[in-house]
Amino acid sequence: MSRLEAKKPSVCESKPLTRERVRTMLSVLKGIVTSCYGPSGRLKQLHNGAGGHVCTTSQSSALLRGLSVTHPVLKILTTSMQNHVSCFSDCGLFVAILCCNLIEYVEGIDLAPTAVIELNKLLLSLCTSYLKSEACACRIPVDFSSTQILLCLVRSILTSKPACMLTGKEVDHISALVLRAFLLTIPEKAEDHIILGKSIIVPLKGQRVIDSTVLPGMLIETSEVQLMRTLPIKKSSALKVALFCVSLSGDFSDTGEGTLAVSYGVSLESAVLDQLLNLGRQLVWDHIGLVICQKVIHPSLKQFLSTHHVIAIDRVGVALMEPLSKMTGTQPIGSLGSISPSSYGSVKDLCSAKFGSKHFFHLIPNEVAVSSLLLCNRNDTAWDELKLTCQTALHVLQLTIKEPFVFLGGGCTETHLAAYVRHKILNEPGSILKDVGYTQTELHLIAEAFCSALESLAGSLEHDGGEILTDMKYGHFWSVQSHSPPVANWPDLLSRCGCGLHSNQEELSWSFLRSTHHSFVPQNSLPHEAAHSANNLTLDCFTAKLSGLQVAVETANLILDLAYVIEDKN
Repeated sequence: MSRLEAKKPSVCESKPLTRERVRTMLSVLKGIVTSCYGPSGRLKQLHNGAGGHVCTTSQSSALLRGLSVTHPVLKILTTSMQNHVSCFSDCGLFVAILCCNLIEYVEGIDLAPTAVIELNKLLLSLCTSYLKSEACACRIPVDFSSTQILLCLVRSILTSKPACMLTGKEVDHISALVLRAFLLTIPEKAEDHIILGKSIIVPLKGQRVIDSTVLPGMLIETSEVQLMRTLPIKKSSALKVALFCVSLSGDFSDTGEGTLAVSYGVSLESAVLDQLLNLGRQLVWDHIGLVICQKVIHPSLKQFLSTHHVIAIDRVGVALMEPLSKMTGTQPIGSLGSISPSSYGSVKDLCSAKFGSKHFFHLIPNEVAVSSLLLCNRNDTAWDELKLTCQTALHVLQLTIKEPFVFLGGGCTETHLAAYVRHKILNEPGSILKDVGYTQTELHLIAEAFCSALESLAGSLEHDGGEILTDMKYGHFWSVQSHSPPVANWPDLLSRCGCGLHSNQEELSWSFLRSTHHSFVPQNSLPHEAAHSANNLTLDCFTAKLSGLQVAVETANLILDLAYVIEDKN
């Protein structure tokens, strides 16, 4: 077909970071993500101008779903953020803010982009080597004989999301439930290679948060009528299970493409019903006690199974199929023909449960590998945010099992790392520049920009105009409330550092974070035993933050390396 209008030439934009429009867009995006960062971050409302669902959030995953980004430079940043969040669930805002800071702080430095990129790589390598080492003073090993550190980690994630609208008591309650739900997914017979189960979040909106609870096994929502009809036919506690992923309604939705030839005088409905009843006879013959179907079960088949004391549950949906298969040991059956005995599984018991106005079948497994977190909140908006936060916390706990460490949170890892890098650059520049053709002056310039980017990231946690300090012993982050009286004695205004590990009772000296920096050797914090005994520590996921640091630096390097942006406007 011929074109209705002439093809437009592609638009070529050279050195995009020198353009005021690109810098403005990066600044706006940075302002959005920075203002969301931390426990006192400001909420954002995302909605379509034409109407529809309104999302109130401060989480990166929800922001990314609602933000429409068109410029290629911003797309690079948001795509990196999205990929990181899809893999680790946490530290999405960390990635975006640090990436924008790194780009911003090298703008005024008169160095070629290739030099900036290579030196950034050196500094990233220095940071990751330190953070992974035993000498790292902002990393705590996780002791799985105690739940203290894991509880602090979950609590830190919950308190960083203000749109959940939780009180302190509710945070403690949900933290304990999330940790218990996770622990129920760990197999009782743990071997060298552990396959974790799954925790399913069950919604119960409009109820008190404190009414949330955790149950081993799985809850399947049903009506009160179906529950009263089904459970009286249960004949024993242990049940043999058949799980179907194909419709048992007798429809022809799965016949595929082509023509269906039917002989004269044959009733399709009767033929299909006969096939379903034959299937029911096989299930009865195989001593099946519970039939679960992803889709719909024909009423006649339900009646047949009920007559033979077989419980039938349908319309469970695709989301529950994988955890049901894991929990019961079944293989989902995808045809109405002959069934292999190896496809069957079992459950320890089936009983009823009622929470609020909702009724559930409660499937109790032989070996707990699936848990149900019944999550309550006062309204839909707060519940949606709490669900997303609990999913993040459960994923972070899984990552912590694989790499049993946590980072100190509350900005302390960032300020400590900046102090460590400054000390290394000042005292050991030769070892860092070994086999690299750059001068110590160039290294100092980029290292200062790198450290300032880390400190600015930590400073993003303060949203109320307070002063930000760092101590000159551990390099931790400290915050003073705005409008505090000017006094010479800092301990009168400071209580604890950002992560909560150090208090104003220790012999420390402080300086403003954005003041002239004097290099010092950041000392190791309290012994790990003291860290484990400390209550209410603010902690970050080791795996997510370490990966986030790498993604932020690599994405900043990629954007700094852009010489041209070519867009096809057709």
